[in-house]
Amino acid sequence: MSLNNLTISLRDRFLQWGMMSDLDEAIELHRVALLLCPPGHSHRSMSVNNLANSIRDRFLQRGMMSDLYEAIELHWAALLLCPPGHSHRSMSLNDLALSLRDRFRQRGMMSDLDEAIELHWAASLLHPPGRSLSLNDLALSLRDRFRQRGMMSDLDKAIELHLAALLLHPPGHSDRPSSLDNLALSLQDRFRQRDVRSDLEEAFSFYSELFYLSRAVSRTHLSAARSWAASPDIFDHTSALLAYKVALKFLDQQVALLSFLRITSTLSGRLFLLSLQMLFHAVFVVTTAVELVEQGRAVFWTQLARFSIPLDELFISGDAGTVLAEEFKRLSFRLRNAFDHCLAHSPAPNFSRFLLPPLFSDLQKAAEDGPVIIVNASQHSCDALIIHGAGDPVHVPLDITQSKLVSILRKLWNDVIDPVVQALRESEVCPGSRIWWCPTAEFTLLPLHAAGPYEERKDNLPDVYISSYTPTLATLVRARQQVCLDVSSQHFVAIGQSNPGKGKELKCVAPELAVVAHHITTVISFTSLEDDNATVEGALDALSHNQWLHLACHGMPNRTQPFESSFAMRDGPLMIKDIIRSN
Repeated sequence: MSLNNLTISLRDRFLQWGMMSDLDEAIELHRVALLLCPPGHSHRSMSVNNLANSIRDRFLQRGMMSDLYEAIELHWAALLLCPPGHSHRSMSLNDLALSLRDRFRQRGMMSDLDEAIELHWAASLLHPPGRSLSLNDLALSLRDRFRQRGMMSDLDKAIELHLAALLLHPPGHSDRPSSLDNLALSLQDRFRQRDVRSDLEEAFSFYSELFYLSRAVSRTHLSAARSWAASPDIFDHTSALLAYKVALKFLDQQVALLSFLRITSTLSGRLFLLSLQMLFHAVFVVTTAVELVEQGRAVFWTQLARFSIPLDELFISGDAGTVLAEEFKRLSFRLRNAFDHCLAHSPAPNFSRFLLPPLFSDLQKAAEDGPVIIVNASQHSCDALIIHGAGDPVHVPLDITQSKLVSILRKLWNDVIDPVVQALRESEVCPGSRIWWCPTAEFTLLPLHAAGPYEERKDNLPDVYISSYTPTLATLVRARQQVCLDVSSQHFVAIGQSNPGKGKELKCVAPELAVVAHHITTVISFTSLEDDNATVEGALDALSHNQWLHLACHGMPNRTQPFESSFAMRDGPLMIKDIIRSN
């Protein structure tokens, strides 16, 4: 039993931290444990089922059909060892049904889904204490069949079962958020079929329960809030603002406890690149839109910047590292609980925003030396917000959609930059002033500073304003507060790679570094890395010894996994995630 307990612990750790090495080791140990339970052994059915579940987990991560087929075969074997009356039969029926549903989702064979539904029905009738899980799984399979065959009876039954499962998960139950989410999604499906407004209102009313939670206890809370904010029906709905506030609050609370892999997978969904237009439809408060956009973009960077070693690396570094990681998690929860308690009973005036996202009045300080322009793209609209040192932000709707941004370079001036420049002039921002761009989404890939009509007797943007960039407003505020007047402690490195291991040659890298050196060497300490010396290891080492960095090399964005974006060095890609990890 001790071997089996170890494998269960490894699987649990994988589910928490997402490290595939834990899952692979758990599978190998499950195989060893199964050999120690020959046919006739009282624990064989459980051992077979545990092995099947871990192999299914691996399929869900890597997508190898051979794993799924093996899992189904093992689940059938486990079920045969659990005849009617066996205490584990309900669990075995349900686990087999889940694997069959996985195969349906991969191969589209309705026979797999029909069989999964029959098995879910049998499981739901057998074991009342575990009935809520069976009810929920059955409802999900019925919803899948509705989406294939369009039979409203399947969807109606799924909603009925989701409601029954929710009754078994009272407020405070760990599974209640996922039950709320599943029920709300099914109600939205029915709304799109029958156009009965009460279904949509009921769905969002269930989601609104999340607002009354002071914190996200687990990732299921974050997942439910994310579904609420990502709902296609949230557009133009009065709960849009609330949905985004809750989702961002939960993300902010959970991100410090997620592994680096979990963080990057959460970000890859791009949910939190907020649509300003959506917020304008929900509430006509532009300052709130600024606060939420800032919070959504800043949450990962501000949390990741706190760690020189990500928690997942600490967790697998050995027994001492595991203890430290667990202690960090425990203390994080205690700190959050203590802070919530203090604010609720005797909030200190000077710390009323401690651990909370900044208000617009705080963020506006970023524009003290010149306007900051947030440019945002979403499936609903593209917009710009001009932040001035005083007064409300200026909203500039942009006449372009997200899908057209792939061809933006030709139209960048006419459709994006020129409307902003005109608004800046109307705001009496003098030509030659410095402005800061704060782009989001696809706009982060575009050279906003270089836009222009490029026609005779017409000014391009560099002729009108001096452009700078900032990832968030808070970053700019902090940078100004932390300016060091003693330049003797400042160090600047320029890294240039004209001949990367993969990619086209860049012919102007050396002249560019020479120009940078000419302007910098008279001010602060300057070093440079070029070509053979511009390696991944060399760049990371330089980053650890310098406060300022100039890069002259190929950049490779990754839209689906932003932290996999990289700069091309001689020996390979210098990834954003490696820069973060190096602090």
